[in-house]
Amino acid sequence: MAEGPPPYLCSRVTDIHFPSFYSLLMSYSLLMSRALHRFYGARDLHFLTFSCYRRQPLFSSATRCDLFLQILERVRHRYRLVVLGYVVMPEHVHLLVSEPQRATLSTAIRALKLGLVRSLEINAGPGKAAVPRACPERAEGSPKGSETSGTPVVPDRFWQARFYDFNVWTERKRVEKLRSFIAIRSSAG
Repeated sequence: MAEGPPPYLCSRVTDIHFPSFYSLLMSYSLLMSRALHRFYGARDLHFLTFSCYRRQPLFSSATRCDLFLQILERVRHRYRLVVLGYVVMPEHVHLLVSEPQRATLSTAIRALKLGLVRSLEINAGPGKAAVPRACPERAEGSPKGSETSGTPVVPDRFWQARFYDFNVWTERKRVEKLRSFIAIRSSAG
């Protein structure tokens, strides 16, 4: 009977036996908070991607896209960052931006996300939350709303946590990212 590698073998190249690594994988948020490194301060450009909660198409209306762009303009002025390009897709957003002159990029993106959610809540009108935090009066398993009931279907959250950040160090990468925006826009119609 042939004996295979132990189940916790990380790689045939390194042959490192580290069984506790797999227990860390179970705690995704703990692993992410330790492994996440953002590189700021070198005046690089940043290619950012952030998604709507559970990749739902929350930007399918032109009104929400316009509101997002208004908030982006406000954040751009407040934090003094340069927006070289953007694409707003139904379920996610791509941005190519400089580092802000005020605060960090993480702070600016947090302000952008939070600003949109607050604007949606304000625009929903008094007593109506566009993005409710919780609905304790709603019974378990009942839908949040439907087109027939007149209640808009909205998620409990608007944004997925975190964002993807790719540092753009070279002119070649900058051109590549800008061309990808053009390709995305032309393929979306």
